This record gives sequence, structure tokens and C-alpha cells, in this order.
Amino acid sequence: MEEEEDIVEVEARYSEKEKYAVFDKEFMPHIDSMYNFAFRLTNDEDDANDLVQDTYLKAFRFINSFERGTNAKAWLFRILKNSFINDYRKKSKEPSKVDYQDVETTYNSTEDAEMDATTDLRTETVQDMIGDEVANALNSLPVDFRTVIILCDIEGFTYEEMAKILDIPIGTVRSRLHRARNLLKEKLKGYATSMGYKTEELESEEEEF
Repeated sequence: MEEEEDIVEVEARYSEKEKYAVFDKEFMPHIDSMYNFAFRLTNDEDDANDLVQDTYLKAFRFINSFERGTNAKAWLFRILKNSFINDYRKKSKEPSKVDYQDVETTYNSTEDAEMDATTDLRTETVQDMIGDEVANALNSLPVDFRTVIILCDIEGFTYEEMAKILDIPIGTVRSRLHRARNLLKEKLKGYATSMGYKTEELESEEEEF
């Protein structure tokens, strides 16, 4: 399968005892974050549990590809993301994946940094709004856009880490996140107004980032 092909097979790096030690110390502390990510992708408890279980089984199977002391969370998230795309997305009614290849040429471009900033979900205004409406709005986004918001604004991954998890250039990460936040902002405008926030206030906060 594709996610297995993405993990490079290497010679045995750990003894059987060391494998379990690495698994317990490096991988298991992230199980809650893994479940939260899986649930936000699948919107189903059983599917999320299956996805996490499948991810950990693969993580153990390919544990020799993991270098102890590196970012275990990002490594696990990449496996989970690939498993979701290959196994679960086929069962959903998600629209066809958007082609982002046209922005890959911006990978090493400094122009990416000049892109108009958009509101991070960790900012105070949006934190005050976190609830069912926000969750529903996030879940309604196409999976490609939903994923970048989860990874950046909820899980706190850097652009570099996100690029590795998603197997896309950093320029694509920035572009996709920018579009995702704008889509989410549009979906939240009605809710924000009902909460007493004015559109101008939200837009002025975005300009600060």
C-alpha cells in the first residue's frame, strides 16, 4: 500500500526489547493526540479507533525506520494521514482531491512569507468561539483544508513538520492553510455575528497576523 511504500525499509536498528521500549516511550504518549486527529478526520468514533489502531500496528511494523529522539508525533501523524487517505477516504463522500501542483513551484520562494495572514484558531477571539458551531464548520471543510487547520492551529505543528506529514512543499502548506482559514472564516461569519462579534472586528484581527 502507498503508506507502506512511503516508509523506507532499513536494516534492523533495534533489538526486540528495544522495539518495545521505543514504542512505549516514543509512540504511546501521543495516543490521545492521534485519536483526536483521527476523529476530526473521520467524524466517527469507531473509525477513529480503527484508524489509530491501524497506525500503531504499522508504526511497530516499520519501527526500524524511526530514528529514536526525532519527532515521533510527526512520524505517527504521517502514517495516520496516509492510512486515512488510502483506506477511509475511499469510503466517504468527500469530493475529489483538489490539485495543488500549480503552487509547488513556490517551494523555495520567499514570496510565500508575504502572503496575507489569516486568523490562527489559537487566537483569543476564535478561542472564545470554540464550540459545536466551530467544530461543525471545520468538519464541513474539504479534507485537504480541514487537515492543515488541524495540524497547524490545533496540533501546533510547524510548516516544515506539516510539509513532511503531508508530503507536500512548504509553499503548498502555506497556500492551502491560507485558503482553509479563509473558507472557515466565511463559514463562521454568521455564528460570529450571533455571538456579538462584528465582521470588521474579525477582519481587523486578521490583519494583525
